[in-house]
Amino acid sequence: MHAPIHPAWVRIFHWVNAVAVIVMCLSGWQVYEASPIFSAIRFPVSITLGGWLGGALLWHFAFMWILVANFGAYLVANLSTGRLREKFLPLSLRAVVADLVAALRGKLSHGDPGQYNAVQKLAYLVVIADIVLVVLSGLAVWKPVQLPLLCASMGGFDQARVVHFFAMSVLVGFFAIHVAMVALVPRSLLTMIRGR
Repeated sequence: MHAPIHPAWVRIFHWVNAVAVIVMCLSGWQVYEASPIFSAIRFPVSITLGGWLGGALLWHFAFMWILVANFGAYLVANLSTGRLREKFLPLSLRAVVADLVAALRGKLSHGDPGQYNAVQKLAYLVVIADIVLVVLSGLAVWKPVQLPLLCASMGGFDQARVVHFFAMSVLVGFFAIHVAMVALVPRSLLTMIRGR
């Protein structure tokens, strides 16, 4: 019997992270609507969660703890097992450019779903760093008085809100591209559900 492409613990962390990020985005958009940063960017009620500011904050804070705990455990497990290094490194600019050009030409191989191409490696490393930034900027917005150094490192409360918004936007962009790629290579979804 062959080892699974994605062990059970990876799949569980993946799906919990996905649900937590979706809930946090939907509730975060409702929070944003109470005090928009950019007048041109608004979110319709139909794609928000919570119904009003208080309800959205309850969802946001509840899933914040789920995201932080799950993502933290995911990082620890990936680092301690060596999976992070094995799956995402080494990575070079030359490999990223070559794989990106191949993907744009429709010539990127998807023969082995257990091996990530350079673009995938970069995307996953970026999203890992971005989730860290989302959490840190969220803490700076939530507790600016209690965490003054963190808040100041982001340029103050108002700037921390901007950082949080753009970090969230990177997550949404990643999610959209991720779903599009899964639609193009459906086997990748099956490997993340059943492991092979």
